[in-house]
Amino acid sequence: MKSTKFYSIIALLMVMTFSISCKKKGCTDFGAANYNDEAKKDDGSCVFTPSISIIGATDTTISVASSWVDPYATAANLDGAIVAVSDVSDVNANQVGDYTVTYTATNNNGTTTVIRTVHVIVNQDTWLGDWGVSDNCGGGTGLALNSAPIVIAGGNGEQILITEFLTGLTGTYGTAICQIVGDEIIIAPASDGAPGGLGDINYSGFGEMNSNGLSFTITYTWQNTTPITGGSGTCQATYSK
Repeated sequence: MKSTKFYSIIALLMVMTFSISCKKKGCTDFGAANYNDEAKKDDGSCVFTPSISIIGATDTTISVASSWVDPYATAANLDGAIVAVSDVSDVNANQVGDYTVTYTATNNNGTTTVIRTVHVIVNQDTWLGDWGVSDNCGGGTGLALNSAPIVIAGGNGEQILITEFLTGLTGTYGTAICQIVGDEIIIAPASDGAPGGLGDINYSGFGEMNSNGLSFTITYTWQNTTPITGGSGTCQATYSK
């Protein structure tokens, strides 16, 4: 009986030893280039491709028609040795859209690739600056728009002010308060006194920025209450940089 027990224990130990020794060895690190999903025991054979670090934000938003310089990226091996980085970019800062910059680095173990996303949008900055205006708004007997207004930021990120908005016999005057939502612009009904106190210029408008950020068009509805020469109508003005 004792002999039977002894041999049973020996047999069990042999099975356990055989089972352990038969576990498949290999690289069990998910991040390794030679990761083996069938390996049950790590044998220290793991090797790694370079690690890439993007400089700055991996998801970036810029204003269309602005300048953008790629901050680039760095790469290194596990031991800290520097690895060269190459990049491929389709970013066009002069056209609204979503773009990518792809960075790659290679060592003896393989290649690592990471991506930066760049969103080019119309925002408040796009609207600001000096603009030239062409229009069919009737001049002094209609809506006399200044041909060279200056657009500045308003009280919040969704407001701009078109300063020196109108023109009269003695110079430019008036400020149009505009709400912007992305590439859309709305001018709520407003009024400015005509030069010399001879009436009022009433106006409202709506429009849209071009996808390259260099021009926008506003359709105005206006009323000029100047006696005899005044009138009313709808017209269109194009603002260009």
